[in-house]
Amino acid sequence: MSYQTQRPVADIIGDLFNQATSLFGKETQLMRAELSENVGRVGRGIGLLVGGAVLLIPALVILLQAATAALIENYQLASYWSALIVGGVTLIVGLILVMSGAGRLRAEELMPDRTVRQLRRDATVVKQQVGGERDIQRAA
Repeated sequence: MSYQTQRPVADIIGDLFNQATSLFGKETQLMRAELSENVGRVGRGIGLLVGGAVLLIPALVILLQAATAALIENYQLASYWSALIVGGVTLIVGLILVMSGAGRLRAEELMPDRTVRQLRRDATVVKQQVGGERDIQRAA
């Protein structure tokens, strides 16, 4: 035996808006958490870049001097050619590293993708609910 309780349309619409408000509040909390997580990830990336650069600069200078000296001694290259070769290779490697690090700092990395997708789904559900409520009003 099935029975259907007749609720006033105003109550149904009120419940719908209360639930939508609650849902969007929770989605806002999710978005804040996701943004915080993304900003934290970018911050850690910047910290690692800076820390690595500080430690690598003195070591790199010493290694570059050693590479230049090795080219001079082993291949009898002029000092300017040795410095040019070592400097050129170092420049290329440095550019690759900078581009890789900059790629991690794009604005797209900060976008709360999961929250945006969920908000779109929620908006679709609310539209469907409102459409269903209109059908109930028409039937009544």
